[in-house]
Amino acid sequence: MMVGGLMIEGLRLMVIGMGIVFAFLLVLVVSLRLMSVVARRLAPDGPAASSGPVSAPAADVPDPALVAVIAAAVHRYRRKRGAPRR
Repeated sequence: MMVGGLMIEGLRLMVIGMGIVFAFLLVLVVSLRLMSVVARRLAPDGPAASSGPVSAPAADVPDPALVAVIAAAVHRYRRKRGAPRR
């Protein structure tokens, strides 16, 4: 085969390969959009709207003494390691 024939064969293979990849990506995008539409229809509506702001339960409030101990430990670690302060 001549060099020109090899170039044409290479271009043909390239176009076929790019066409296959493009078709696959097109099918992927269409299927994802269809699944998104189906999921929106099947999923229940968002959480019920509350009348006021939601407050954290009392159990989630950390103990001030524990916060002080953790802050002291972080300060000591940073001082020991020479970490920069913010």
